[in-house]
Amino acid sequence: MQKAILALTLILFGMSFAKPPQNVQAVDLGLPSGTKWANMNVGAFQPTEEGDFFRWGANENSRTKLNFDIAGNPKYDAATANWGGDWKMPTQEQMQELVDNCKWEWKEKVNNEKSIVKGYEVAGPNGNSIFLPVTGWRDGSVLRPAVGYGFFWSSSPYEGDRGSAYFLLFDSDSRSVDRCLRSDGRAVRPVQE
Repeated sequence: MQKAILALTLILFGMSFAKPPQNVQAVDLGLPSGTKWANMNVGAFQPTEEGDFFRWGANENSRTKLNFDIAGNPKYDAATANWGGDWKMPTQEQMQELVDNCKWEWKEKVNNEKSIVKGYEVAGPNGNSIFLPVTGWRDGSVLRPAVGYGFFWSSSPYEGDRGSAYFLLFDSDSRSVDRCLRSDGRAVRPVQE
């Protein structure tokens, strides 16, 4: 009974028992802010996997109209809710820093199932790198397959539209930080500061 009360108390106060997979690493890319990027997505067990798809600001199937940055809030941040500790969703600024300060090289990698996975090898100023795979996305209950694009949520709401938030979008020719509807399910690549 005491364990149940302790667990309920921790959940009510935003604490989590969540842990990332054992092979998750915080990769220092040598970025000006010092941000470290995870080597894989939330819900993935290797860097070439898409992982899970989340609606922005929701850890369940619901819509949100939050108008604040959700980074580190276990009630709304998919990285913090699922991995705990210092992991959180990147801000719009951290995503833009990744785009502006790193070398992006389109690659094909072989995953553990011997399938080809396309995506970007993103190398920081210090030479360390992470792999960002192409991802599908969820449109309501419909899963859209990975067909050459990557979609990753930031923790930052779009100020001009309470129904949108910033995300990282890429294909083999371009990458940018843009906005999209919060109701879409996207991948999450966590960071640590």
